[in-house]
Amino acid sequence: MQRIMIVSDSHRQIGNIKKALSVEGKLDMLIHLGDFEGEDDQIRNLADCKVIFVPGNNDFFSQYDKEVELVLGRYKVLLTHGHYYYVSLDLQTIRKEAEGRGMDIVMFGHTHRPVISIEENVTLINPGSIAYPRQQDKKCTYIMMEIDDKGDAEFTLKSI
Repeated sequence: MQRIMIVSDSHRQIGNIKKALSVEGKLDMLIHLGDFEGEDDQIRNLADCKVIFVPGNNDFFSQYDKEVELVLGRYKVLLTHGHYYYVSLDLQTIRKEAEGRGMDIVMFGHTHRPVISIEENVTLINPGSIAYPRQQDKKCTYIMMEIDDKGDAEFTLKSI
């Protein structure tokens, strides 16, 4: 079983990342989908596992690739912050981009609202914001992705 924590939009408030890490225990990977605002070294030190960052619209001068394509389990995954795909308006553009690239999953942030949408052609994953939530319940959220021995994934929305 592979355990991956997915976070986004921490905006220099890494206390909730620290809390989530203590709750979840040992991880295989942490994915941060942007707006870490220069706290990447601190987050990497806290995580004690492989960490992948993609920069958000507030990560000025970031040296990270603006998007990452990787394989997790049996899935081709696109990581992006989402602001280049107008995700605050709707998810059509990012959905079409992921499908056009042959991705099984697209993970994005930016909206500060969590999404787990398993669709016919692509799965859309947004962990919401671990620091400044905008959904109705105002809970700081992240997503745990667990990949079993067959390579199948399960996503669970968690809150702090």
